[in-house]
Amino acid sequence: MDATTRIERALATAMAHAGAPGCPPRLAAAVRHALFPPGSRLRPRLCLAVAAACGEDRPGVTDAAAAAVELLHCASLVHDDLPCFDDAPTRRGKPSVHRAFGEPLAVLAGDALIVLAFETLARGAVEAPQRLPALLLTIGRSVGMPCGIAAGQAWESEPDAVLADYQRAKTGALFAGATMAGAAAAGADPLPWRRLGEALGEAYQVVDDLRDLTAAAEEVGKPTGRDAVLGRPNAAVQLGIDGAVRRLDELVAGAVDSIPSCPGAAELRAMVRVQAQRFLPKELVQRAA
Repeated sequence: MDATTRIERALATAMAHAGAPGCPPRLAAAVRHALFPPGSRLRPRLCLAVAAACGEDRPGVTDAAAAAVELLHCASLVHDDLPCFDDAPTRRGKPSVHRAFGEPLAVLAGDALIVLAFETLARGAVEAPQRLPALLLTIGRSVGMPCGIAAGQAWESEPDAVLADYQRAKTGALFAGATMAGAAAAGADPLPWRRLGEALGEAYQVVDDLRDLTAAAEEVGKPTGRDAVLGRPNAAVQLGIDGAVRRLDELVAGAVDSIPSCPGAAELRAMVRVQAQRFLPKELVQRAA
């Protein structure tokens, strides 16, 4: 079964549990709005790819871990779009959750997605319960404190934020959670996989910064130019477009080099290189050149 089918099936199953009879209909609709139609699903794909490279033997556990990572990512987007943060009117080419359902339901939908992520993880780990503690710690730390998504969001409220610290927490942490969770789901040591996720997460953030500076909102499915408006750190502003593209190349090379020895290392390295080609729009590369 291909990665897309596995991810969407796992998320649909999670949504079926969340939207069971008794759930307020508009809350269920708000959560569904946040999950579907899909975005790139980069993080759960990475989780599945690492598990496969490590010799995956419990697909149900891996699927649950990948779904949990995506549920938490979607929760962070719902909260990030709120008026108290970005006040974004659109996400993935459609109205953001708070624009479609109002702020109270958007807050509740984001909270519900967080809880659903850990419920999904617990259900999926039944077939290998000894792997659940590592998965809970790995994924939990990627979204909490001191260096998870919540901490990354909090750096925006500090008077001074180091760009690397901000990006490592807000974006890199969940990518690292995805790579480490993939290893843990396969019964491997997750720690050696942290660097791969951190490097890819920072690379993705550099791309996001470039798009915020140069792309049209229609191209990326969300408002652009928000970093300048909100006074947030941006790699493309600090390094320039040429410098940001060079930094992206360095990060992808570092990610490939960081892949630990494992049965599927060669295949994973090839996949990372291919996916990296899709990170940066061709017009930005040409503009940098």
